[in-house]
Amino acid sequence: MSREFDVVVFGATGFVGELTARYLAEAAPEGTRIALAGRSEEKLAAVRGRLGTRAADWPLIVADAERPSTLDEMVARTQVVCTTVGPYLRYGEPLVTAAASAGTDYVDLTGEVPFVRYSIDKVGETAASTGARIVHACGFDSVPSDLGAYLLYERAKADGAGTLGNTTMIVTSMRGAASGGTIDSVRVIAEQARDSSTRNLLLNPQALSSGPGELVRVDRRSEPSDAALVRASSIDPSLRGTLAPFFMSSFNTRIVRRSNSLLDYGPDFRYGEAMAVGKLPVISTIASATVAAGLGAGLGAMSFKPTRALLDRVLPKPGQGPSEKARDKGHFTVQTFTTTSSGRRYRSEMAAKGDPGYKATAVMLGESALALALDRDKLPDRAGVLTPAVAMGDVLADRLRGAGFKIGVEELTGS
Repeated sequence: MSREFDVVVFGATGFVGELTARYLAEAAPEGTRIALAGRSEEKLAAVRGRLGTRAADWPLIVADAERPSTLDEMVARTQVVCTTVGPYLRYGEPLVTAAASAGTDYVDLTGEVPFVRYSIDKVGETAASTGARIVHACGFDSVPSDLGAYLLYERAKADGAGTLGNTTMIVTSMRGAASGGTIDSVRVIAEQARDSSTRNLLLNPQALSSGPGELVRVDRRSEPSDAALVRASSIDPSLRGTLAPFFMSSFNTRIVRRSNSLLDYGPDFRYGEAMAVGKLPVISTIASATVAAGLGAGLGAMSFKPTRALLDRVLPKPGQGPSEKARDKGHFTVQTFTTTSSGRRYRSEMAAKGDPGYKATAVMLGESALALALDRDKLPDRAGVLTPAVAMGDVLADRLRGAGFKIGVEELTGS
């Protein structure tokens, strides 16, 4: 509380940065001390002017990812820095280093496995010693995935139902667009994947599951494939049809497995993700195969320079995004199924209105920052490079419920 600000939004002049700042202007409790940060004071002032009267007096901080001294000065002034400046592999390292060194809590929207691995290796011990909570993946990447599994773990523990076994998140409904920032992150990862060590990291299902004092819980070969078609009834007997690969699973699963490495969901915990495309056996199988082929072709095209140049002409650029009307029409529903060591079956669900990658993500990121800043006495006593579930758990789930998200867990019976 000796810091000047509760939250600084770094990257507030970007598309998602402004959405997050707008959400905080509307939803942060009265008296929350918020500042906007970015490279241009003029652009920051323009953003502030669009946020309404509650943000009229928010201070502006000029800081640049390419000028580390400005980042050091910025993080020293705030309890929490909330950053939307990506791709994080390109721009994120100086800020996460500054936050860890200053004991400042940090939240971001990264979906980049190599960046989180860098953070664990380079600043994990520093953050643990200064008390900083470094919390990656606080948007649609990967809050629904991470909290879905965590809430199952908490419910099974409360019921005395044993530990978690095979656990799968299914995207049952979703409408939204990929952000220009997300696509730019894919570009950077595609470029780095040409290096064999980075490629091996990306292919490792336990890429984020180890660090100082942590253990890899299971053999990496036993985890579900991110690209396989899945028979729905193999996940839970109540389900029908064939499930398609989910395009964000190659990152989300690593975050959930990191939560397991820190919290220990159980010796038989295995985690995968999939997407529902229909219940009829033949039609869902064809649709799932089409989705899998399309994902493979898309990733291949992004990795090949000539085809990537063609895609760059039509895909959204960083700072671009859908209209407010389109964002309001978006939505998502995810359900996570598990069977515990005692044989009991559970399902968690998270659903929200608003484009998952924009409107809903701004809520998730904003509430993550507020949880770290305003609910410090309720948070687990943990520091270092954490996940949303490990750092904030029930506190974040309660905040999201208060923001209009549907979040719950139920035990399943019958078939």
